[in-house]
Formats: sequence, structure tokens, C-alpha cells
Amino acid sequence: MPKKIGAIEEPTEEIKEEVKEEKAPDVTMDFQKLISDLLLATKRENIDELVKYMAEIGFFTAPCSGGNHLCKTGGLAEHSYNVCEKARSIAKALIPENEYTQELDNSIVIAALLHELGKCGDYGKQMYVENILKSGKQSDAKPYKRNSDLSAVPHAIRSVKIATLYIDLTEDEEWAILCHDGLYDFMKYEMQGHETPLQLIIHWADMWACHVLEKDDKESEEKE
Repeated sequence: MPKKIGAIEEPTEEIKEEVKEEKAPDVTMDFQKLISDLLLATKRENIDELVKYMAEIGFFTAPCSGGNHLCKTGGLAEHSYNVCEKARSIAKALIPENEYTQELDNSIVIAALLHELGKCGDYGKQMYVENILKSGKQSDAKPYKRNSDLSAVPHAIRSVKIATLYIDLTEDEEWAILCHDGLYDFMKYEMQGHETPLQLIIHWADMWACHVLEKDDKESEEKE
């Protein structure tokens, strides 16, 4: 029996080992197919058109950041998949089985996979461009930088804008995307004390992906 700390149970040894051994997904994984299949499975009206558009605007090849986690080609798609997997795991661990509906699962998939859709950029302009040094070489420390030709709109707002060009988002999905950075977000005061389960699930899945799952990937790149 696991020990109880107040009202919270101490993780079992099995759970500790699972966390300790967790690694980022195999780099050979086809994130475009995985993400496309997950989105199409929600059967949201016009989701197929959104998936096509995501490919057109470079979602599956864009980096996830300029010099932090998954700052590499395809990093954005990999991160989005990681968040989706962690969000579903968190939800299934916390939400009673009889309350975990297909509708809820669809919302988790959509919010997780589209939470950083805006990092593709907009108006034919990428959000991240190569960071070329005076030497003419791309920076190793920070391979990409924000595109100065693109307006500095928060990427979460752009994510909702692009998604709703093709599909309808529920109110909860929209706010989960807008507030995925939680209390680190530009809307922290608006959401504080008014969080919904979906918003919390997406936020903590994003934090886990960034600071645990993908941290090792960044550190290994720096050692190479």
C-alpha cells in the first residue's frame, strides 16, 4: 500500500520508475501522420481542411522555439504531440472513468495539438526564421529567432485565429488554448481562480512536456 501524505498518496515505486525512465519520443516517429490521425479521429466538422492547411503553413516542419526546447525542424509538431499524450495521461489519471467521455477526449486532443498552432506564423510569414550570425553561419546556441516582419501578437491568440478559420472551437477549448501557459501567461490575472479542468490539464501537460520530457532533448543537443 502506498503511504499517505495528508490526503495525497505517495507515488508507488513503479510510478517513480516510470517517471525516471521517461524519455522523449523516438525521433523517427512520423509526427505528421500521428497528429493528422488524432485530429481526424475527432470528426470535428472541417477538421480535414484544417489538417491540410497546417501542412501548407509549415506546422509539421517549424521549430518549437528559438533556442529552448525542440528548437529544430519539426520541433513544433513533436512538442504538440508530446503535450497531447501527456494531457490524455493526466486526464485519465484524474478524471473518473465514467466521466471520461469521447467528447472530453476530443477536446483534449484538439486543444493540445492546436495550442501552439500560431507558432507557424501568419500572412505567409513564419514566426521563427533562421538566426544567422555575422559569420554567415546559423547560431548553434539559438538557431532561430522571431521574425521581425511578423506582428508580435501572442502565439496563443494566433492559434485560435488560425484554428477557427476552419473549425468551431468550444468555449473551453478556446480558453484552454489561450491560457495554456497558465499563470506564466499574459492572461494570468483573467484566469486566476477561474480555471477549468481542461485548461489545467493542457497547462500542466505543456509544462511537463517542456520542462521534463523535452529537457533531456535540449541538453543532449548542447553536448553534441
